[in-house]
Amino acid sequence: MTPFSGLSLFLKGLGGQKGWQRQWRSPEPKPAYDAIIVGGGGHGLGAAYYLAAEHGLTNVAVLEKGWIGGGNTGRNTTVIRSNYLFDESAALYDHALKMWSDLAQVLNYNVMFSPRGVMMLAHTVHDMQVAKRHIHANRANGVDNEWLTPEEAKAFCPPLNIGALRYPILGAALQRRGGTARHDAVAWGYARAADALGVDILENCEVTGILRDAGGRAQGVITTRGTIRSPRIGVAAAGHSSVVMKMAGVELPLESFPLQALVSEPVKPVFPCVVMSNTIHAYISQSDKGELVIGAGTDAYTSYTQRGGLHITSHALEAICELFPMFRRLKMLRSWGGIVDVTPDRSPIIGKTPVPGLYLNCGWGTGGFKATPGSAHVFAWTIARDEPHPINAPFTLERFTEGNLIDEAAAAAVAH
Repeated sequence: MTPFSGLSLFLKGLGGQKGWQRQWRSPEPKPAYDAIIVGGGGHGLGAAYYLAAEHGLTNVAVLEKGWIGGGNTGRNTTVIRSNYLFDESAALYDHALKMWSDLAQVLNYNVMFSPRGVMMLAHTVHDMQVAKRHIHANRANGVDNEWLTPEEAKAFCPPLNIGALRYPILGAALQRRGGTARHDAVAWGYARAADALGVDILENCEVTGILRDAGGRAQGVITTRGTIRSPRIGVAAAGHSSVVMKMAGVELPLESFPLQALVSEPVKPVFPCVVMSNTIHAYISQSDKGELVIGAGTDAYTSYTQRGGLHITSHALEAICELFPMFRRLKMLRSWGGIVDVTPDRSPIIGKTPVPGLYLNCGWGTGGFKATPGSAHVFAWTIARDEPHPINAPFTLERFTEGNLIDEAAAAAVAH
């Protein structure tokens, strides 16, 4: 984009944004591509970018049924961390966290990554044991995590109430490298960077069928904008992955649930980090606009709707008001919901499928945003080379029949 001085930028804003360049093109679909990515969220756009940037595949299309960032990428609470329990998860999420550190420079787009620290509260003896187990496992894998006493937790996050509580604060695990990023900027940054390398981004292009040849190999997709052929199809459609894969005859071990969040009216900077509680199913941070961003646990019922039950957010707000009494008078501005796809072991699926030429990236549950750059990077490797990257090799679809599960239910930090 053309650089502007502060004055010219201001004048352009007054002029109704005339003369601004589009961040990415809006091309017509080609009849065929070298690779197709189904899903225009962070994982899909990122995979397309890395296919072009690192694997030389520039004749690539990203197919998005709505608008870029209109799914889970734009409907989450932006938390980033890598303090997962098992070796496989630690490698995957820390790969992503390391990539977050210079993602703005790589994409030449300010994704507003803020490593302000993620603190996970312990309210019971069991919580303490689980947290310390995570800390020791993380350290063994070279991932930072440390134990804080209640007093140290309050010193790190002064609004925290460590007094008499229904669920007392017995301590906390802290990952200082964790933090937040601007979710929309991540989608826009990847979209612009991929477009600059020749990737076609096709919005309002819903996939309605997957084509296979006589041998069963994927050879293209049917969309609302016509048939598009390709020998490589990567599916990164989040909560709708099972719907897309069923078009190719592949059944997935997924359940899709709404996951809700909400924000308060904006206030001056008052909250220095991210605080999460699994026991009472709530987590909170403050956005750069001043809003308190509050997340809840998943709804109890499966659904493809981007909304959920009112009692879920009410329960989360009750918990926040108990943990942070100073916020009780704040007004809530809005709420929203995303659709999380949950696997039996609460770990993702990234790899090849039983259909040759068809690749899958799904099952992230509540952990998808934090993994965005790492997930996209290894997914692109898998699509380009027709083999898994060493980091995503354990996250196969076959593990559910082979019994090689990676059970990260305790690491999710909220009910899911």
